[in-house]
Amino acid sequence: MTTAEIETSEQVSAPPWRDRKRYLWLLGLVAPTWVFVGAALVWGFNEIGWTQVSPAFWWIGPLLLYVLLPILDVFFGPDGQNPPDEVMEQLENDKYYRYCTYAFIPLQLASLVFACYLWSASAVDWLGLDNGLGLISKIGLALTIGVMGGIGINTAHELGHKKDELERWLSKITLAQTVYGHFYIEHNRGHHVRVATPEDPASSRFGESFWTFLPRSVSGSFRSSWELEKTRLKRLGKSPWTIHNDVLNAWLMSIALFGVLAAVFGPIVLPFLLLQAVYGFSLLETVNYLEHYGLLRQKTASGRYERCTPAHSWNSDHIVTNLFLYHLQRHSDHHANPTRRYQTLRSMAEAPNLPSGYASMIGIAYFPPLWRKVMDHRVLDHFDGDITLVNIQPSKRAKILARYGAK
Repeated sequence: MTTAEIETSEQVSAPPWRDRKRYLWLLGLVAPTWVFVGAALVWGFNEIGWTQVSPAFWWIGPLLLYVLLPILDVFFGPDGQNPPDEVMEQLENDKYYRYCTYAFIPLQLASLVFACYLWSASAVDWLGLDNGLGLISKIGLALTIGVMGGIGINTAHELGHKKDELERWLSKITLAQTVYGHFYIEHNRGHHVRVATPEDPASSRFGESFWTFLPRSVSGSFRSSWELEKTRLKRLGKSPWTIHNDVLNAWLMSIALFGVLAAVFGPIVLPFLLLQAVYGFSLLETVNYLEHYGLLRQKTASGRYERCTPAHSWNSDHIVTNLFLYHLQRHSDHHANPTRRYQTLRSMAEAPNLPSGYASMIGIAYFPPLWRKVMDHRVLDHFDGDITLVNIQPSKRAKILARYGAK
């Protein structure tokens, strides 16, 4: 038997590739439903008389994000499965996967309405709460809804990259909860163009703490989205002050959403809606912080930045957080192939890797000394110790270059 015949025989006998995560993607719907799970736990603990413990479950979102998911990431570890070339087209066109993301949106809106009811109710007898929720419980509920909103931004991110008009509108609807509709513009037309350069507000710099990065990214992303839309509309001969401005119409969706909720449940819900929105988009910015920390695209002889490759994004293949974030952690492939649907994204061999999943790294990012200890040496290792190739925080550039022996 010839070599070609052997290879053909092996291909025929090999079992067809199967996405072992196919039905696990439904775990992505845990986030927009966990406020209902929290309420069920509150009811259950109140029923058995554990009334001092039950309020903790209004904090179920932060508890899952900062405690349970990092533990599960460590326990289950990396995924390790990449789809082969021959199934990519079929996998891309399988509508089951996009329905998994579509289902997030009605559940998200239902959870938000339920939270408004709980924030405004003076008594919730069916939960065993004669006087309604206390302030601490309401804050915990707001943060739980904020975690959902932050994950919702990721769902909007997946939908907003697609060419389908319905998916783009669903992306805007998903962003309305966190008042971050301009992300739809800035991420696609700003961040993906300038990623891993000093000009990108959403690419964090070596030596820059998360707390310095946060206001820079929030303000810079807003300014960038406005300028991008202003330029686009100018080419069409239109003023930026028009409903056709995608920044304005996205914000109007948020105003309409909050206005309807306040009209139905009363103005008492507005402080909690604001809190959950700020916390939700801060989670997005934490993820932005860790996705490109210190990475820099070098300039070519023409003075332009080199093409974005998998080497310009931090990757993580930890399976549990990947399931909750639709493969967002395979960020290197996403930037190299931004229109690929989440189910086809691969873990790239040339990409630098985070030590754990995003859920673990978010908590670490809040503590700058710990973050630097975990990440700074990984940045240097990625560039073979050459600090001059790193995207450095300008205010610390001289100090960092001196520390690592560069001029």
